[in-house]
Amino acid sequence: MDPVSERNAVLADLESAVALLTQSMSTKLVPEAGAQIGYAIRGARDKNGIAAVPGRISGTAGAVKAGGPCSFGADEEIARVVLTVMKFDPRRRSTALIRFSDRALDVLENDQFLECVSYDATKAPTGISTMDWTIASCCKEEVPDVLYPESGDGTGAMLIILGEEPVGVANNIIICSNRI
Repeated sequence: MDPVSERNAVLADLESAVALLTQSMSTKLVPEAGAQIGYAIRGARDKNGIAAVPGRISGTAGAVKAGGPCSFGADEEIARVVLTVMKFDPRRRSTALIRFSDRALDVLENDQFLECVSYDATKAPTGISTMDWTIASCCKEEVPDVLYPESGDGTGAMLIILGEEPVGVANNIIICSNRI
């Protein structure tokens, strides 16, 4: 596939996933800072190879809304996550960040049978991005489906959902939404 066609396909797939999320995602899974989903072109090397939702996905007044149309280079945090995951498994090119809750984790792990691995961000060494260290520490042996904080304290705690393509990631979120 030529580069322009691939970028267009990535945007189209991500827009489809975002449409699913805005129609069916529970606002209970949207963090205060907003949820996010991203998708990379094959071989992406920086944030310009990662498409995401500018302004994130918000959950207000009982509705989930995208901050704008998906675009490349739209979110630094999701780009770092996707790029780090791709170092361990280049097929895992899509990631979402949603609100952590014990119930959501229980559904993902025990109802959906996703492989969930915990991390302790306080153990990240100084001088290294906490997010990069978190991903790398959880993906040493194999890349799991979900990463979650050992201590889910705080309003900013997030679940990191990993997958090969965004519609699959969105479907996992929607199944979780229907069971929390």
